This record gives sequence, structure tokens and C-alpha cells, in this order.
Amino acid sequence: MDVGRGSGRDDVVEYEPVIGLEIHVQLSTRTKMFCGCELSFGEPPNTRTCPVCLGLPGALPVANAKAIHFGLMIGMALESELAPRSIFHRKNYFYPDLPKGYQISQYDEPLCRGGRLADVRVHRVHLEEDAAKLVHVGESGRIHASDASIVDFNRGGTPLAEIVTEPDVRSAEQAGEWLRLLRVTLGRLGVSDVNMEEGSLRCDANISVRPAGSDEMGTKTELKNMNSFRFIERGIKAEVIRQEKLLARGEKVVQETLHFDPSSGRITTLRSKEEAHDYRYFPEPDLVPIAVSEEMLDTARASMPELPLARAERFEHDPSYMLDTEVAKTLAFRTDLGDFLELRRPESPDEARVRANLIINELAPRVGTDVPLADSMVTPDAVVTISGALMRKEISIGGARQAFDILVEEGGDADAIIEREGLMSAEGGDELAAVVEAAIAANEDAAQKIKAGNPKAIGPIVGYVMRETQGRADGGEVTRLVHEQLGV
Repeated sequence: MDVGRGSGRDDVVEYEPVIGLEIHVQLSTRTKMFCGCELSFGEPPNTRTCPVCLGLPGALPVANAKAIHFGLMIGMALESELAPRSIFHRKNYFYPDLPKGYQISQYDEPLCRGGRLADVRVHRVHLEEDAAKLVHVGESGRIHASDASIVDFNRGGTPLAEIVTEPDVRSAEQAGEWLRLLRVTLGRLGVSDVNMEEGSLRCDANISVRPAGSDEMGTKTELKNMNSFRFIERGIKAEVIRQEKLLARGEKVVQETLHFDPSSGRITTLRSKEEAHDYRYFPEPDLVPIAVSEEMLDTARASMPELPLARAERFEHDPSYMLDTEVAKTLAFRTDLGDFLELRRPESPDEARVRANLIINELAPRVGTDVPLADSMVTPDAVVTISGALMRKEISIGGARQAFDILVEEGGDADAIIEREGLMSAEGGDELAAVVEAAIAANEDAAQKIKAGNPKAIGPIVGYVMRETQGRADGGEVTRLVHEQLGV
């Protein structure tokens, strides 16, 4: 059978991707997973180490209680089953960034089993320690690709939560969207800074393809350590295409671990894919089992905030908000925007919609993504003032934008800025109606075309009004008055 895409033949097989994700989350504890070394990023190499995290003989690990607490919170957020008893295992493999020759992880008794986030099921969540960091150096001493490698052990022993999904993802885009939701959920929990650039959130993707509609699983490969949503999506797409081309040529997909180079778009082999037995797991003899008590569960429950999915649903259905679905998601998934809206509870759904649109479309782009809105020069009261003036048609959207320009740069009182800059709209009473009447008289040809059924001819009339009002008139109100005066 000829298989592949795009040949135009009747016997072409259409494939669908089957994708599972493994996410490593660096937990925001003060110290490492099994020792007292403080966590850091960017410190001089090998300055945050001790006999435990260096794997020196005789050193004994002690599990980090805060990391276990964060693991329970993650399990609760993902609706997982929390194990009453959980144990650590030694995962044996030999690599320069693993000083003990094994990693302390969890195997058949993880902290959390099952669960779900949106449309993707979770298989398990377990705790483990991170490996050290390899730095590749060239002959000149500069960081380079291949000549030699040195090891920075500062990262070794950092507490990680590994989240493993079921193979429910069917496209690169779905993977990226789900990972964004997971990232904002973890950030909301406060268990990690989820900074992908610093490696606090890393993703592996297990990828296979199968004939569309089939229940059989294809041979999977694993893309390792992707640390940006864009690279994850590009890497998954590239690997899906690679596998489809192999099958189209009648070749087999080999189970292996791969690397995606975002600069070249190439996929290369790292090693053959290991199975669980290759790691020779056995219980860690130096650590007692984790016994999850009711007190530990109560503490974790008390620490749980409102999660982004629940917040989006509330913004959509709460009688005080009633926001459109996408607007609700935007506010819920970017925490600082939602917090800014809620600092002053709207008095009506109409006010909520106006304020939400101002925050998303006008204020946030001016402040930028590097500064939370709460740390900007603009106060929630200023947004309430501007949204109220817009709703009363005292200012136009153009006037609101000018006010935000000033507030973002200088701060201050919104009412005073509107008055000082002359941003009050030329509406109200008969003033705007008189300007519209003059505009119609000055553009008789346009008025006749509008009467004849050509609504696009309104441009010269609106332009006249905007010049006369210095842009302070509301375009929608101008259009309404034009139609009203022309009787159309």
C-alpha cells in the first residue's frame, strides 16, 4: 500500500499524530530536594553544593517537606488521586551531570495518579531531583558546541515535579495551547516561577502517528527538553512530518530519543529510547516513605487559589461580569489583568465589558508584558473613571487612548487629565448634532449617496465632524446622528 499525503491517489493513508507530554517543573522551594543548599539561578558555578547533592560517600538525603506540599497542591489542581503512601526510587544511569550515578525519583508509587486539565488526561505526577548542568566549551574557552564539556552542579538536586499526560494530544497547536494553560495554572498556584527561559519549565514530547481513525498506537519517539512554546510546536510538527515520510517510503519508525534544533529545524538522534528496566529502579534505602496525613492535605487545600479555568468560567457566568468566552479566558489566563479588573468590582455587566476591553486592548499593550499592571503608573480607579466616561459618552475611544498614553507615562488623576487635555467629547445636548448638520451641508454629494443606499459614502461627513471636534466625537454616535438626520 502506498502511504503518505498529497499524492492524490485513492490508496493514500491519512495519518493523525498521537502525542503525550512530560513536563518538568522546577519547584520554588528555598532549598534543594534532598539537602539544605539554597536554590539559585545565575550564581557562580559550583557554589551551591554540599556532600549530599554532590553524592559524596556517607551523605544522607532528607526529603524537602515544602516540595511535597507543592506536589500535593499540583495534584489537587489536576484533580489527581493523592497517594496516602508514596516512596522514592533510585533511577540508575551514568552521565557526567549525575554525580551519584543515579537520580532519586519516584517509580511505581508516585505522589499523584490520574487527573485531568481541560481536555487532556494526566497519567501521574511525581517528585524527583534535577541533574546538574553541562556547559559545552570550545578550544578557545568560549562556550561552543562540541569540543569539551564542563559541569555546573548548582542545579543538581533542584526539586522537580514531573507531570506526565496520557497520549490525548492530537496536534502541535493543541500541545502549545494546553501547555500555556498548565503554565498559568502552576503560576497561579505559586509552586514555580514557570520561567521557561531559565529552565523552570521544560517539556518532552512523546510522538507517534497512526492511520486516522485507528485505535492502534504507532512507534513513538521522544523530543527532549524543549523550553519555549514556539519551539515545542515547531519540533512536534517537524517530527510528525518526519515519521509520515518514513512510513510513506515503507520504512519503520525507530523508538529513540531525539533533539530538535530550532535554528536549523533539524531533528537528530540523541540515543536509543530506554525502557523502565534499563534504569534498574529500586526503592531508595536512605529515605523513608512519604505518609500523607490529613493535616498535610488540609494545609494544601487551604493554600489553593482560584484556578484559571474556574476564574474564566466565573468571569463568563457571574452576573456582575458576563464576559465573552475569549475575553474571560484572556483575563483569567493572564493573572495580572484579571486581578486588575477585580480590584474594583464592576457594578454591571456593561461596565465589566467596557473595563475588560480597555484593560486588554488599551492598557495592557501600553504597559507591556514585563510589568504587572499592579506595578504600573495606572490605578484601577483611573480605569473605572475612563470606562465610566466612555459609557456616559463624555469621552470618545480616541480620548480614552490619549488619557491612557499620559497615565502610563506619568500616572495621575484620570479626571484631571481628561479636563486638562480637553478630552471631553463634543457630545451631549445639541452640540454634536449641530456639527453633524453642518457636516452634511458641507458634503451634499456624500449625503445623497447615503440616501441612495451607499453607506460607505459616510466617510467625508465623519471626517468633517472629527476635524471640527478635534477627534473627540464618538464615531458610533456620529454615524447614528447622520442616519437620523438623513432619515435612513
